[in-house]
Amino acid sequence: MTDDGRRTGPVEHGFPHVETVRAAIGALFRALTAEGVRAYATSLDPAGAAFGPDEDLHLGAHRVASAVVGALRLPDARMVVAFRPMRDAATVELAAGPEYFVEVSDRFRVHRRDLAAALAHEAAHVLLHRLGLRFPVTADDEVLTDTAAAFLGVGWLLLDAYREDALGHQKLGYLTPEEFGYVLARRARLFGEDPSPWFTSPRAYEAYVRGRALADREWRRAPLAGAGRAERLRYARARRAGTAPARGAAYRFGRGGDGRMRVSFPCPVCGQWLRIPTGGGPLRARCGSCLTVLECDP
Repeated sequence: MTDDGRRTGPVEHGFPHVETVRAAIGALFRALTAEGVRAYATSLDPAGAAFGPDEDLHLGAHRVASAVVGALRLPDARMVVAFRPMRDAATVELAAGPEYFVEVSDRFRVHRRDLAAALAHEAAHVLLHRLGLRFPVTADDEVLTDTAAAFLGVGWLLLDAYREDALGHQKLGYLTPEEFGYVLARRARLFGEDPSPWFTSPRAYEAYVRGRALADREWRRAPLAGAGRAERLRYARARRAGTAPARGAAYRFGRGGDGRMRVSFPCPVCGQWLRIPTGGGPLRARCGSCLTVLECDP
């Protein structure tokens, strides 16, 4: 995992990887199943990630690693943590297990509050390795790893490690701060959880709010019943024309074998495309991937 440290260069913001993030969430549901994803309903508790000022470095590192492993439901995996000078924040040797060797940057000997964040990314690598889940492009695979960490309950640590001020910045992981916030907000809606009290970094909380705004907008898109008036009017015009209003729209129209118009749109939970008939009034659609029941007005 890369580590920006306290550098003077700008932190990338916004949502440049959001399509890969959405694909990663869908891939997690396919690999784990809806029931498997819902087994991660409890995030890693902040107390489990905390590092006491007087705690032995190596004993504490292994305690925190065990907490992260447990939160990712890898009870038969053991992470052996070692420290050495390195440019990256951490790296893991992926093997058959049950022991996985993690090397962590020496700077975490001092900055122990962020050690759990570095371990969260590496433990997510272990989980995906065991699932046999990876993306073919290395950069996309790292986005998948950060997304898995955040969506499955340990990645809030990676966002909380983001700090920025006049002297420089620190950011762990490959997602932008807003993208971490977006994934955490999608998780929060799924499990009814609010990660806000866990953030010790004000900049991390701000990024979470911006990411949450995007996630909330996805629940207010037609043909979902929560769409606003302006969105409903645009949708109605597009339905009459039989075509989406603009390139990249979140829905598209087509006719089934019976000649009836249908609309396709992505599930706001897992991204699976759903197809339902239009013009018949409000209805409920059940996503076959994540099993979420969606209120629609197509």
